[in-house]
Amino acid sequence: MTITAGDFDRLQRAAALAWGGARTALGVVALLDPPRVARPWIGDDADRVGALVFARALGGRDLALGVGTMVAAARGEPVRLWALTAAAADLGDVLITAKHARALPRGHRTFIATLAAGSALFGAALAITERQKP
Repeated sequence: MTITAGDFDRLQRAAALAWGGARTALGVVALLDPPRVARPWIGDDADRVGALVFARALGGRDLALGVGTMVAAARGEPVRLWALTAAAADLGDVLITAKHARALPRGHRTFIATLAAGSALFGAALAITERQKP
C-alpha cells in the first residue's frame, strides 16, 4: 500500500483536528469546572481560590490554542505555529511540574507530566512533519 502526499496531508489534518479538539475540550472543562482539571495535578489545593483562577486561566490558554489549531487544520492552512506554540506551553507545564514534583500528589504528578510531555511531543511532531505547500 502506498501513501500519497495527499493521504499524508489528510492524515495530518485529521490528527491536528483531533489534538486541537482534545485541547479545546480540556480548556472548556477547565473554564467551567476548574477543580476537575486542577485536582489531578495539584491535589486538594484545587479548591482554593488561587488554584481556581489559575486553572481557568490555563483553560483559556488551552481553549485558544485548541481552537486555533482546529481552525487552521479545517481550512487547510499551516498548523506549524499553533502546534509549536502549544507544544511549548505543554513543555512548560512539564518543567514546572518536575520542579515542584515533591510538593505535588504522588500518583498524579507523573500522570500529568506524562500527559503534557506526550502532548508536547505530538505538537512538535505535527510541526516537524507538516509539508510546505507550494
